[in-house]
Amino acid sequence: MIITTATDWQEMRLFYHSVIDALQGAKYHPMWQKDIYPAPEDIKAAVEAGTMFAGRVEDEIVGAMVVNQRCNPEYYDAPWSRKLEQKEFLVIHTLCVHPRFARKGYAKELVNYGLGLAKTAGMKSVRLDVLEGNIPAEKLYPSAGFEYVDTVRLFYEDTGWMNFKLYEFNM
Repeated sequence: MIITTATDWQEMRLFYHSVIDALQGAKYHPMWQKDIYPAPEDIKAAVEAGTMFAGRVEDEIVGAMVVNQRCNPEYYDAPWSRKLEQKEFLVIHTLCVHPRFARKGYAKELVNYGLGLAKTAGMKSVRLDVLEGNIPAEKLYPSAGFEYVDTVRLFYEDTGWMNFKLYEFNM
């Protein structure tokens, strides 16, 4: 898989729509909704900022993620292992691999790419949250070296107030 900075926000929007469609009726569904989460304006902003990444096999997008410094407001009160200023950590968002390409290691490649971005930028940590019950993600992040921090209630447009598991990787 080759990971590059995404340059076409509509292409990324359609990729996320295809993932949402493919997960309908699946045992695990992230509760993402087309044009609510990930929101088109957030996809467009991430592409324009150079923080949206696409993993491709040949010319097909197989996975994607956003890596930036935006975080849920509840992150500031979470019991992270170290108190850091927002400028000292990156956050991984909307990481997914299309179900047609599951179980090939692509998700871990994306995570490792995000960790490499953080290391290159001199960050002290990478943080993220996972909807409780998202078993694939709950297995992925610890296998990539992330530590479970806590389960907290967070609000997102697509889920409302729900329990999310927080994970961090300290550099």
